Amino acid sequence: MSLNERISKVIEYSKLSSSEFADEIDVQRSSISHITSGRNKPSLEFIIKIKSRFPEILWDWLVTGDGEMLKSDLPETENSLEIENSEEKTKPTSLPDLFTMMNNDEDFGTAEEKPEEIPAVRESIIPHQSKAEEKISDSQPLEKPNEQIINQAIENQTNKIKRIVLFYENGKFESFEP
Repeated sequence: MSLNERISKVIEYSKLSSSEFADEIDVQRSSISHITSGRNKPSLEFIIKIKSRFPEILWDWLVTGDGEMLKSDLPETENSLEIENSEEKTKPTSLPDLFTMMNNDEDFGTAEEKPEEIPAVRESIIPHQSKAEEKISDSQPLEKPNEQIINQAIENQTNKIKRIVLFYENGKFESFEP
């Protein structure tokens, strides 16, 4: 049985349509039809997505076609050993919580807690600015002096436009050269 046929069998097993299966494993719908028709071969990422969504399917069967399709089809001894091994590998180590750290319920609340002493916070001294200084630092000039405007106009006369390019939203553009 080819890999494409095994993927078709997984789709049958899932009891989903091809488009629902594509949505379920988060791939493009067209890739399902290309793979099941034999036009394309599935990538490793595609196979991993199938395996992560359907963990009961065995890797060996999915990749090479060897053995049974589902873990539940294995004999009881192999299946139980595989489950035990996977539990040992995936069992997370948990950190102790508040209740496991207590010796017993009798000790709870017996220790007296001393309140922490909070040092007095001293206020920093900010020098007071005079009203005239505040007005100067907060204000901004509204107009440029005439001298600056004249200098800027002279500067602009020495700079000549080389090219003007207009870009449109549809991706086209126009270029104008004087």
